[in-house]
Amino acid sequence: MLKKTSWLVATALAVTLAGGAQADWKPTKPVEFIVTSSPGGGTDNFARVVQSIISKYKLMDQSIVVTNKGGGSGAEGYVYTKVAAGDPHKLTFGTNNAYLLPYVAKLAYKADELTPVAAMALDEFLLWVNASSPYKDAKSFIEAVKAKPDTFKMGGSQSKDTDQTLTSLIQDATGAKFIYVPFQGGGAAGVQLAGGHIDSNTNNPNENAGQWKAGAITPLCVFSPTRLQSGQKVTATMGWSDIPTCKEAGISIDQFQMPRTVWLPGGVPSEATTYYADVLKKVSETPEWKEYVERTSQTDRFLAGEQLKSFVAEDEAKNRKVFEKEGWIVR
Repeated sequence: MLKKTSWLVATALAVTLAGGAQADWKPTKPVEFIVTSSPGGGTDNFARVVQSIISKYKLMDQSIVVTNKGGGSGAEGYVYTKVAAGDPHKLTFGTNNAYLLPYVAKLAYKADELTPVAAMALDEFLLWVNASSPYKDAKSFIEAVKAKPDTFKMGGSQSKDTDQTLTSLIQDATGAKFIYVPFQGGGAAGVQLAGGHIDSNTNNPNENAGQWKAGAITPLCVFSPTRLQSGQKVTATMGWSDIPTCKEAGISIDQFQMPRTVWLPGGVPSEATTYYADVLKKVSETPEWKEYVERTSQTDRFLAGEQLKSFVAEDEAKNRKVFEKEGWIVR
C-alpha cells in the first residue's frame, strides 16, 4: 500500500512539474523572424520595429534573426513556416494575405497549417491622385472616372490582393470602372503615381507619406468611419486628420483595413503561442510602438486568442465575397 501511495504521489508531482514547465515555456535558441515581404516594405518595417523594441527592453532572452521571404506575394514565407511545423522558434510576420492568398493561387500551404499569434495594428487605406490632377476631392474624381470608364489607371500592390480588392469595392459602390495596374508593392505604386504614370492608387499612409510630403501626390479620402488621428502636419497645410472620409465624399464604403499579423508554424505547443502573444502585447504598450503607429498612421489595435480568431473569420468572409464575384478563387 505504501509503494502504491508513493507511486501516486510521485506521478502527481511529475504531472505538476511538467505542467509548470509548459506554463513557463520560453525559446531555447535564437528566434527567426520570417518577413513575408522584401526589405523596406511595410511588413519588413513592422517586423524590425518589433525586433528593436524586444531587444531594447530585453523582452526575450534569446536573440532574433530577421529573414526576408517575400516571393509570391508573401507565399514563400508562409510555405517556409508550414515546413517548419512543430518548431516554436520561427515567428512569421505578414498581413491578411496569410489566409487570403490560398484563395487566389494554388500554393503549397493552407491557412489552417499556420498558428495565429496576434494582430498588432490595422493599416488604413486612402484614395490618392497625382498632385497635378485637376481633381481635388473624391467626388469629382469618381465622376470623371464614371464619365470615361476603363480609361483611368488605378495602381496597386500585386494582383488579386488587398489593393485590387478595394478597387473592386470602389467600383461596386460607385459604378466607376478602372484599369487596374499591379506593381511589386505599394512603394512602387506610390512612385508610379508621383511620376504620373497612373491616375490613382489606394496606398496606406506609410506607403505614400514621402510623396505627399514632397508635394507629388494628394490624398482625396480615407476608407474609415472616422478621420485619422491627429498629429504633426505632413505638408505645410495638412495632416492625416484633415483628410475627409470616403463616406463623407459619397463613396459608400464604411471601412477597409488590413491587419498586421504574426504567426507560428502548425503543431507548436499552445504555451509557445501564449508566450509570444504576451511578448507582443508588451511591445504594443511601449512608447516606441505608439510612435511607430502614429508615424505610419495605422490604427493601434492588439488582438490575440479568440478575438483574433473572430477577426480573421470576419475579414476572410468579407474578402471571399469579392473573390467570388471577381472569379479569382482557384479550384
